[in-house]
Amino acid sequence: METPVREPTFLILTALAAEPLHGYGLITEVARLSDGRVSLRPGTLYGALDRLVDAGLVAVEREEVVDSRLRRYYRLTDHGGELLAAETERMRRNVEAATARLTTRTPRLRGGTA
Repeated sequence: METPVREPTFLILTALAAEPLHGYGLITEVARLSDGRVSLRPGTLYGALDRLVDAGLVAVEREEVVDSRLRRYYRLTDHGGELLAAETERMRRNVEAATARLTTRTPRLRGGTA
């Protein structure tokens, strides 16, 4: 998987950078990290997790049975951490460039001539 990554993928990797999480924990953490802008449905999340596991960015940490249901915890792999760091740096540089441009921006006059 190459950068740039899509925002939901970035947020999943970011959520897993702190600790292993199960599906519902990931859904909750992604919503928190995005201030509610990104709301993952279970089908979307598990499809993304399957792709991330296949790419070697995320791995299954452990499984446990809770209330007769299997709960699978996922963790960020070293490769996933490297991708997240690279993507974070790419985004940081973009923000830095935009911030520099905005601070030198000349305000436009409104409503006619001066």
